[in-house]
Amino acid sequence: MRKVIEPQMQLGELTIESIQLDPRSRDDIPQILLGLQFIYTTPSVRKPVFKILEEVLPERTAEDGTCTKVDSSNGRPGMPQWQILVLGVLRLGLNADYDRIHELANQHKTIRQMLGHSDWFDDTHYTLATLQNNLRLFTPEILDRINQEVIQAGHTLVQKHPQEGLSGRCDSFVLETHVHYPTDINLLLDAIRKVIGISAELATLHGLPGWRQHAYHQRQFKKAYRKAQRLKHSSSKDEQKKEAKQQEIKTAHQTLIDRAQHYLDLSALTRQQIQEIQPETQGFLSQLHTFSQHAERQINQIDRRVLQGEKIPHSEKVFSLFQPHTEWINKGKAGVPVELGLRVCIMEDNHRFILHHQVMERTTDDKVAVAMVAQSQQRFPTLRSASFDKGFHSPSNQKELKELLDLAVLPKKGRHSKADKERETQEEFGRKRKQHSAVESAINALEVHGLDKCSDHGIEGFKRYVAMAVVSRNIQRLGAIIKQQQQEEENRKRGSYKKAA
Repeated sequence: MRKVIEPQMQLGELTIESIQLDPRSRDDIPQILLGLQFIYTTPSVRKPVFKILEEVLPERTAEDGTCTKVDSSNGRPGMPQWQILVLGVLRLGLNADYDRIHELANQHKTIRQMLGHSDWFDDTHYTLATLQNNLRLFTPEILDRINQEVIQAGHTLVQKHPQEGLSGRCDSFVLETHVHYPTDINLLLDAIRKVIGISAELATLHGLPGWRQHAYHQRQFKKAYRKAQRLKHSSSKDEQKKEAKQQEIKTAHQTLIDRAQHYLDLSALTRQQIQEIQPETQGFLSQLHTFSQHAERQINQIDRRVLQGEKIPHSEKVFSLFQPHTEWINKGKAGVPVELGLRVCIMEDNHRFILHHQVMERTTDDKVAVAMVAQSQQRFPTLRSASFDKGFHSPSNQKELKELLDLAVLPKKGRHSKADKERETQEEFGRKRKQHSAVESAINALEVHGLDKCSDHGIEGFKRYVAMAVVSRNIQRLGAIIKQQQQEEENRKRGSYKKAA
């Protein structure tokens, strides 16, 4: 049974609208809580947000493999969705891990008040697993809808007139995945380590021989890996020495390959024995099969690269076994030769709210420019102009953006024609182009508040992580506006008092 928030207040519990937040605090937490408090206490915002939160429910898997949402009106009480939203926003807004959120949820007085707990009567304690399982219930689609409601509230708060158009700034950045630097031999080490570990666990479970010394096998393979890793190509001008060094490198890599193949053969035999004993356990062997395939691919690539001297095409390479969506990205930044992750494109408006974002899988800036504008206008039809940098330019983008926007500030790469020069020397074009650099501030804020490195697993976790970070940033922006307006009102009252005195 799930409720967005428990309607029956407990003894000693404060209403959320009566929670006092320190207006002088410069920490992130009061700003985020101020934004959440505004959402809760403003009926025009709370009603649609709570309606969306009702969809945040766990799924139940049927015997036929289909997944359905659990019935929110039956079963044992679950964590209220308002609490899930508060802790999810805090996690990304503070760039915190689950351990810190666990501590804040159990010990931070003001946060517990925002969650709906009393100071002294309520001894509710959250476990780490409860937080992890519930914060993963959000989907990118649900978070996107919540984000739209937050932005609409922000636009109302800054007294935006309905007829007033929005102007956007679009740019992309790289969100890194939590992976180590990939080489073909350390990826093979990862694969064989998992193959040996899973095989030993399955063999113990089914009483099969062959893996009693699995820890010893792990150490022996790592020794062979270290030996191959330490060998460097000779820089000597003596051809005989260079050839001897090259032969030593080949021998070390061949030894590594032979050991890996030996463990793969043993694993295949264990897999076959398990299937003969319990044919229905095929689902349990899928993970072992996946890592075996990874190992076979790495063996093939090491053989081709080191032993045969072949150059491996970039399209065949994998950069992480555990985060397979990771891409090798070189944006040409000074001091940053390569980044391992995925590009994320954002559209920020002139009020510094992030209207829309897109995780860019195996695509580049020029392929998403039109889609970013079209999808942003679908959510916010008053978007009338947008600025980009040269990386988004293509002739087709120039044409399509001109049809969608009153003003598309898209500088052209390369040589300019007379028409291009006239377009880019217009006063409004130049003014918007100068303002475009402000989007870097939004990107930096996102990176500081969670989007420096993704700690969630899988491509779905990656997209959920980005969507939650965008919602969190917009709620914090909402809180910053409220705080500024409260300060201005206080200054006006103080000035009126001094004038009257």
